Amino acid sequence: MHTPITYLKGAGPTRATLLKKELGLKTYADLIHFFPFRYIDRTLFFKTNELHTNNSEVQIIGQITSINTVKQKRGSRLVAKFSDEFGNIELVWFQGAKWIATKLKLKTTYVVFGKVTVFNGKFTITHPELELQSEYNKSLRTAMQPVYPSTEILGKKGVSNRVLFKMMQNLFLETKGKIKETLSLEIIDKLNLVSKKEALFNIHFPKNQEDLSKAQFRLKFEEFFYIQLQLIRKNMLHKSKFKSFKFNKVGTYFNYFYKNNLTFELTNAQKRVLKEIRNDLNTGAQMNRLLQGDVGSGKTIVALLSMLIALDNNFQTALIAPTTILASQHYESISALLLNTNIKVALLTGATKTKARRLIHETLENGELHILIGTHAILQDKVQFKNIGLAVIDEQHRFGVAQRSKMWLKNKLPPHILVMTATPIPRTLAMSVYGDLDISVIDELPPGRKDIKTVHRYDKNRLSVFKFLKDEIVKGRQVYIVYPLIQESEVMDYKDLMDGYESISRDFPRPDYQISIVHGKMKPEAKALEMERFVKRKTQIMVATTVIEVGVNIPNASVMVIESAERFGLSQLHQLRGRVGRGGEQSYCILMSSFKLSADAKLRLKTMTQTNDGFKIAEVDLQLRGPGNLMGTQQSGVLNLKIANIVKDTEILKLAREFAIDTLKKDANLNLTENNIIKNTFFKIMKTQGVWSNIS
Repeated sequence: MHTPITYLKGAGPTRATLLKKELGLKTYADLIHFFPFRYIDRTLFFKTNELHTNNSEVQIIGQITSINTVKQKRGSRLVAKFSDEFGNIELVWFQGAKWIATKLKLKTTYVVFGKVTVFNGKFTITHPELELQSEYNKSLRTAMQPVYPSTEILGKKGVSNRVLFKMMQNLFLETKGKIKETLSLEIIDKLNLVSKKEALFNIHFPKNQEDLSKAQFRLKFEEFFYIQLQLIRKNMLHKSKFKSFKFNKVGTYFNYFYKNNLTFELTNAQKRVLKEIRNDLNTGAQMNRLLQGDVGSGKTIVALLSMLIALDNNFQTALIAPTTILASQHYESISALLLNTNIKVALLTGATKTKARRLIHETLENGELHILIGTHAILQDKVQFKNIGLAVIDEQHRFGVAQRSKMWLKNKLPPHILVMTATPIPRTLAMSVYGDLDISVIDELPPGRKDIKTVHRYDKNRLSVFKFLKDEIVKGRQVYIVYPLIQESEVMDYKDLMDGYESISRDFPRPDYQISIVHGKMKPEAKALEMERFVKRKTQIMVATTVIEVGVNIPNASVMVIESAERFGLSQLHQLRGRVGRGGEQSYCILMSSFKLSADAKLRLKTMTQTNDGFKIAEVDLQLRGPGNLMGTQQSGVLNLKIANIVKDTEILKLAREFAIDTLKKDANLNLTENNIIKNTFFKIMKTQGVWSNIS
């Protein structure tokens, strides 16, 4: 199966080079695992007098009665008259016309297949698939004909779907009996799966829908199974290979804080997550845990309590955030929580003055400094701890793998790692992308926290929206008004923001109202000054671009107005909404849009008005955008699945994960005889693909 495609009948060096370049297909194994994305019925034949423009794809038997080359502004097109006993249509080629003209035979019976359009009042098929009827009758044919993914270049070079189909036929004729089983007999029996050989044959040449469904299930399960096997095995190996410090006591720091400084009851979700973290910290293996929680669910307090356990075991800790604003916010909130304790906390960012920086370095190295909070600045080589035992990384997707790995070099053993995210990740995606991490979820909000009331309003409702804002300001509340920022159109976005600012200034005139403005073109000092004015309630309205999305915590702000809300993604809308609702008062989010909305935009806005649950929102986002776009380009290699679909095949993914966990629990190194097939297949995949080796 490792034979290069060059040697396959119907391929040859030219086509093999094209297939490698365009589709990444190099060997027989690559080609046999190149699956169709849809199927068409090729048992049905049309007559030329039965055609109409809504025939998507048709198949006709007839003969070519004339061939003409027609000159155009650029080059020429080839037009062939194709007739049966009921009439005629035109076949047209714009590319490869000269070569095709030499191959066409007059008064010879062909089977033509393609999409019908009308040109100059005549039915036309452009770039049809054409096959001699004698060849058609000989070929391996089923009712459901596969359609393979392709590219424009392959089409131009004559590597059509029919060519790929022929190559696939030749491949199966040549490799008959060489397809080996890749799952254990136990799994095949338990799930009543078809064999690998049968699954591959029926995915390319299905006789009926039932055969196709069985083949698809078998191949999707297998793809997910080996991904999960690698992720779970990586987690197990990590725990056995990477040792860290054993935090076996909960002492004075933790207990004093819990009794005296914690003024509220932890939610059951927070208690459950804290227990999971405590168990990790006591094993002697390095903790590698992802903490998910919606905006306002109380992740920071869980992180702080984890840090206090480290302190009780005589270790220092660090909290790293992606921006100065977010790091400063963590510093202020943690410092306030630790009032009246002798725990020393410091803030280190790019803006920290030399004198303060020198003191931080000194107290870190002699152990006087307990908790260091900061940005990427903490990752610099010159920042040395006496004994760091735990590193908390906030919004970890904003840090590269190389950056995060620098924390490992700060001590003789790698510190425990707790990564936090306020961007809820759908369970299926978390299982796939972060499947090698242990995952904790805070899935409930603190009691008494009111849901943010979210409404969708059109531009024509602006006057009533402004009246509502004035009523809230009279009550002493503050308001955000956010404009979209899309990089391709910074000039237009800046204009939108400034036009909006002028409009708001007219409706909210001085001296009755004071307005702050923050956008990406401002210098950091000017931005900080405007933010400070809003924090100190010197201004009631903050007009901004999405720079306020992360890291602004103003409990008095009760209204978030999002302009052109249809231009934002779901997770961004949810993050922006999370900037309000931080105080005790009822908060509101108003989504403003034009009347012209796409179906996706309507669904996004409807979802936002129906739920405050970040995980439900993330599920809808996954359906709309797909896993690759949701996770960003850095994960795209991970999510290039051949046949399975993380969004649509959730149940198969869960089943595959269960079987992978069960297999490794019974046989961690896959050494049992009954797992020989799995072991051989697993290491072959690792060797040839290895895309899953460095996910998190």
